Amino acid sequence: MKIKLSRMLLLVLTAVSLGGCSHGSKPVKIDIFALDTYITFTVYGRLNADAAIKAAISRIRDIENRMSATKPGSEISLINEKAGIEPVKVKPDTFYVIKKALEYAELTGGVFDITTLPLKRLWNISGDNTRIPSQEEISEKLALVDYRKVRLDEAESTVYLEEKGMMIDLGGIAKGYCGDEAVRILKAHNIQHALINLGGDIVTLGTKPDGTPWKIGIQNPRIAEDEEGRQHVAVFDISGGTIVTSGDYERYMIRVYEETGIRYHHIFDPRTGYPADTGAISVTVKGASAVDCDTLATSIFILGAEEGLKLAESLENIDVMIITEDKKLRFSKGFGEQAYSIHPAYAKQSSGTGD
Repeated sequence: MKIKLSRMLLLVLTAVSLGGCSHGSKPVKIDIFALDTYITFTVYGRLNADAAIKAAISRIRDIENRMSATKPGSEISLINEKAGIEPVKVKPDTFYVIKKALEYAELTGGVFDITTLPLKRLWNISGDNTRIPSQEEISEKLALVDYRKVRLDEAESTVYLEEKGMMIDLGGIAKGYCGDEAVRILKAHNIQHALINLGGDIVTLGTKPDGTPWKIGIQNPRIAEDEEGRQHVAVFDISGGTIVTSGDYERYMIRVYEETGIRYHHIFDPRTGYPADTGAISVTVKGASAVDCDTLATSIFILGAEEGLKLAESLENIDVMIITEDKKLRFSKGFGEQAYSIHPAYAKQSSGTGD
């Protein structure tokens, strides 16, 4: 079964975002592959840009080497190996990200759960040997999914999984943490204007050098079915902060979808053991912190439009757009007014709590 992997979930509209700087400065642009995705740095600042990007990339590599569940010897791999056996001492930033993830698990009623790795490996959506497991297999792995069995000891900086076979995966939050860290490092190098695309997590520092905002196009989640081939559904302006999109088109079983019309994708609902199926096909979250936006994009996708919007509007300084399978655009309060260049095949729709 083939897997579709989308390189970028949000589109930086380069013709309007990166060009036409009235100051005449040109950005330093560097592409790398890390965190299982393509990352693009666009940084302004002739004297400091190269050193700033180099330092940010080094930090991202360091985070990946310790927080990846697929790298042998990483802190996450060691935690998983020692599940049900003994606690594992980790670096402060690894502890912070895990603690943050558990806070979001509580906030979302368990929808955001870093212990779903046994399910992900059972389905193997991102691998070469994908398959649809039996209900018996799914039930067996679901017994290992419970964020409440992740024990943290802050004094000792240790992490312990209570049952053998449990495994954690920080894929739904570590990329956001990398984005926040990259911005912190750029600021430390006196960079004032930058944009980093971490495969769907867009983090920005300031505006473009000419003072205008960055323009971010939200990818059309059904571009393969679009007769005009239009890539974006809507455009938002952003000046500092983060905008993150998660969707069912990122990784999914192509052959199964072509044969059955059922899209088995990589965002799992820890309540069912199956890919989330609550009517959302894409969720975009805008806010100040990439960690927050990253976790919320996944959580709201699983919750669906109604519950997702309620969650979003209970939080401060968080904006959300949800695209539903019937091609409706649902917005948290006020966010719909910021969207423009709407795709004609998609309709803005009022929600009970939003626009």
